[in-house]
Amino acid sequence: MPVPMEYRLASQDFERFLAEVAEATGLATRNQAYTTTQAVLLAFRRRLDVTQAIAFAQVLPAMLRALFVMDWDPQEPRVTGWDRAAMTEEVRRLRIDHNFSPESAIADVARVLRGHVDAAAFARCLATLSPEAQAFWAAG
Repeated sequence: MPVPMEYRLASQDFERFLAEVAEATGLATRNQAYTTTQAVLLAFRRRLDVTQAIAFAQVLPAMLRALFVMDWDPQEPRVTGWDRAAMTEEVRRLRIDHNFSPESAIADVARVLRGHVDAAAFARCLATLSPEAQAFWAAG
């Protein structure tokens, strides 16, 4: 079997994703977009159980899937609140000295992400999650 295109083109797709996040958020560099993206994914992951997180990872493109699970400690206690302001502050705390995430970071990343996933598979996955988890990915 040949190497699936998803993996052959993973770096190019990820670079395009980061460029789109940088544009959507008004960030100056892809490095800043990377931090914002990682922080948004981590804020979401912290609120899922392991089964939910694995199911969600399956609908992400290869590099975002890797970022989503990188350095994951499944024993870490789940965060229970879905307050948007608290989650935004959580996003802005990752690598705080190098984090330029705007207040709109979660919605901005959500909007870009929706353009890089299989819409039907993403919707099916979100439908299995709480309304708050679904709202997290609403592209405002």
